[in-house]
Amino acid sequence: MPSSPVVHVVIFKYKPGVSVAHIQQVTDAFRALQHRIAGILRFEQGINNSPEGLNLGFTHIYTLTFESAQARDAYLPHPEHEAFGTLIQGLEIVDGVFVVDYVPLP
Repeated sequence: MPSSPVVHVVIFKYKPGVSVAHIQQVTDAFRALQHRIAGILRFEQGINNSPEGLNLGFTHIYTLTFESAQARDAYLPHPEHEAFGTLIQGLEIVDGVFVVDYVPLP
């Protein structure tokens, strides 16, 4: 049976007053992972625009689609992913992170 793709959703709450340039730096670094880590099929990003007001301050959405759960599991401890985490910690601009993974259902 073939492996199913896994969608990895990461949603950030940035601290008040964070510059657009810093957010772009994080976004660019996140996007670059698809070219540095095998098994990433797609990267997407966007900014919440829901009129419901239920986002709890989480505004920036990033998704990575992996070819399989095994590819996702290899990504988590990958040195490039860890370097991305170090960048975020060093910038001290993220106030919260929410992560969910799922396999798209037919």
